Amino acid sequence: MSGAADHRVLTIPEGMAGERVDAAMARLFGLSRTRAADLIADGHVELDGAAVAKSDRVLPGAVLDVRIPVLTDPLEVVPEVVEGIKIIHDDDAIVVIDKPVGVAVHPSPGWSGPTVVGHLAGAGFRISTSGASERQGIVQRLDVGTSGVMVICKSEHAYSVLKNAFRHRTVDKVYHALVQGHPDPLEGTIDAPIGRHPKSDWKFAVMADGRHSVTHYETLEAHRFASLLEVHLETGRTHQIRVHMAALKHPCVGDLTYGADPTLAKRVGLERQWLHAMRLGFEHPDTGEHVEYESTYPADLEHALAVIRDAD
Repeated sequence: MSGAADHRVLTIPEGMAGERVDAAMARLFGLSRTRAADLIADGHVELDGAAVAKSDRVLPGAVLDVRIPVLTDPLEVVPEVVEGIKIIHDDDAIVVIDKPVGVAVHPSPGWSGPTVVGHLAGAGFRISTSGASERQGIVQRLDVGTSGVMVICKSEHAYSVLKNAFRHRTVDKVYHALVQGHPDPLEGTIDAPIGRHPKSDWKFAVMADGRHSVTHYETLEAHRFASLLEVHLETGRTHQIRVHMAALKHPCVGDLTYGADPTLAKRVGLERQWLHAMRLGFEHPDTGEHVEYESTYPADLEHALAVIRDAD
């Protein structure tokens, strides 16, 4: 285990008892199953200090030690059409998509799975060349484990206008989140700075010296085990909703990274956080008109919500 690498150590949570190592890695680290299997085969993974095979099973409390080698050019955009990405709107300035779970927005070290940028290149879309080469046209991001609506810029003008709109918080970003328990009050604002987690490179936390972060929420449905919230993001920090809800002790259902109950996640059949980007509203960069684009819940979130409703 030598050379430049992203080193990650995690304890296996209760809800993952008996899972295969490659499946557990995929869920805990946001990797694809294939990437996890490759890392295991190359000897970059240890469980309680011993080498593992991808089909070995994990036990709660076991320590998973993973080194993800930094590739020489991890940021190269590979044109590849990704099944499940839907085009909601397309014109000369922008393309609006519905991003499925398991797809990153752009290449990054440690991610070898599908990307939005790669899909658009593979599908023949011409994207703005503004921004770093691997994130050209990208003015917003969604986590690998978050689905929903996002906009990508095709023209340089659109990139410049929308980049400013996101920066000045004039874009209306609406999410739905299914969180554990019942937030009190039922609607409110969380104003708490977010920074990198002191002990985990890939996690974030409410930190006194973090960046200004504001989340507005209101309860749409209150159920026995969970509440469905509509969330308006004023700022757009990485993992913002997940971190803020976890800080309130109401993590998104299925969000094991931020302390969700693994038993409930299993019960509703979720392998990721119940969080969906529902709506995006902004002034169109070419016409100046207010436009709004929407996405519906994907099947896994729809199913989990139905289980929660039925449990009342």
